[in-house]
Amino acid sequence: MKGTRDRSIEGLEVYRVGGAVRDARLGWPTADTDWVVVGATPAEMQRRGFRPVGRDFPVFLHPLTHEEYALARTERKSGHGYTGFEVHASPEVTLEEDLARRDLTINAMAETPEGKLIDPYGGQADLHAKVLRHVSSAFIEDPLRVLRTARFLARYARLGFAIADETLDLMRQLAESGELAHLVAERIWTETEKALGEAEPAVYFRMLHECGALSVLMPELADEAAELERALTRLANLPDDLSEESLLRWRWARLVEHLTDARFEALAERLRLPRAYRDAGRQAALTRRLRQQATLDASAVKTWLDGIDAWRRSERVEPLLALMTVDDPTLARRIERAWRAVSRLEARELVAEGFRGGRLGEELARRRRCILEEALAC
Repeated sequence: MKGTRDRSIEGLEVYRVGGAVRDARLGWPTADTDWVVVGATPAEMQRRGFRPVGRDFPVFLHPLTHEEYALARTERKSGHGYTGFEVHASPEVTLEEDLARRDLTINAMAETPEGKLIDPYGGQADLHAKVLRHVSSAFIEDPLRVLRTARFLARYARLGFAIADETLDLMRQLAESGELAHLVAERIWTETEKALGEAEPAVYFRMLHECGALSVLMPELADEAAELERALTRLANLPDDLSEESLLRWRWARLVEHLTDARFEALAERLRLPRAYRDAGRQAALTRRLRQQATLDASAVKTWLDGIDAWRRSERVEPLLALMTVDDPTLARRIERAWRAVSRLEARELVAEGFRGGRLGEELARRRRCILEEALAC
């Protein structure tokens, strides 16, 4: 928009807001841009060709750029959780009132289409000071802000950012208030998955633990501080060539691989984990148990291969071997050699020999064990 004529917004009071303003001042790339419109009505926006998409408050998509334009609004706490708010959007709501409802000062800056900064709450000063600070005491009304603040810290910790003491105090109050229990699993997981993709994901979990939120949201991880710290250290111990999608999944797997099956399933159910993350967690746990075997024998390797369903899902073996290589390269090489040998055996060979039904399964298991024994003995 900057430097161009846009007839759809001519005559409207429009401001760029949020992450685009923040990250531009940090010198970071900005993929998405959000806008606030002051002094307009939903009917006027639609007359100009904007398409309404907001369910809880008036948000519209620009007819050409498809960027989001939200009418300026205020919020008032009316219930529990992050949805327990009454939203008021009207032409009378000012930009400053709209910015006041935001979580952190660095997210409460706005900019005109020409690039003039509007910063009523000191966001730019906090950017320079590398401080994550709440905008107002209304911070405590939304429990999701505990997770968001921890996630922003995970993003910017490498730049030297820290959470303001008074903001951390509010995070602790929220953790103690019982409000976190009203967050739905999907929102908790959405923030957590985003945090797994940040530069320092361990910071997210460490901060949630420090403010008392982790024991409410993920008690299976919070019960033992020393074990949690070891798990957070493992987040950095991953193969170097993972795709972005795989990186998130295996970071999660490394975080939870030490949990017992029962505790992992309880955590997975509480967070309504997507299947890919459940599977990665289970496979990483089985791989950890294999690494911890006092003696590596054919039975242990076959149990691992059975557990990860390698015979039907052979694509699972390579990433788990890569994960194992990070911790124990020698062990990984031995198991890789055994896997290459045993994977050459195909069931159809035994069928051709006349094996059927239960006898086929028994013979297949016996031969696999024999091949593994030979390969591991080398």
